[in-house]
Amino acid sequence: MKISYSLILAALLIGACQPQKKAENMKKMQHPSHKYTFVDLQSNAVNYLETNYVPIYSDIYHIDGTKRFLLTSTLSIRNTSLTDTAYVFSANYNDSYGKQLRKYIDSTILLKPLESIEFVVEYQEDQGGAGASFLVDWGARENAGQLLIQAVMTGTSNQQGLSFLTEAKIVKQMFRD
Repeated sequence: MKISYSLILAALLIGACQPQKKAENMKKMQHPSHKYTFVDLQSNAVNYLETNYVPIYSDIYHIDGTKRFLLTSTLSIRNTSLTDTAYVFSANYNDSYGKQLRKYIDSTILLKPLESIEFVVEYQEDQGGAGASFLVDWGARENAGQLLIQAVMTGTSNQQGLSFLTEAKIVKQMFRD
């Protein structure tokens, strides 16, 4: 009888630890849809530079404004050019106060024509807030305005589902001859 209680207790303890391990692994997980192409290129090597501000909602308020509905946010960066390459120099995630919470890339990503990349702000991230944002710095050798940058936010709770889209806003542009 003593052995049976010990086995049941051990099984319960092992089962209780599993979700915590899963949550820890999710924080470390990378979310690209494919392998990114990193290149050794600095922003001063391109003729066109742009900085985009992208609204991100890591949560929104609901009920009486005191409850938070957590969301998963996906930043999508798409090269819409049929012929020209673009370069993404940085994608930095900031909270509602403008404080940088995370850098998503450490070196330049090459985006071939019609290629896209994405970065995910996980559901468990609750520091960004309803006013969170990404700042994306990118450039191109010749063509300008070829990137489509959007964010889609999704969330579910019980049988309630929510999703919506935001668009980037250009906050800085520079042309070089």
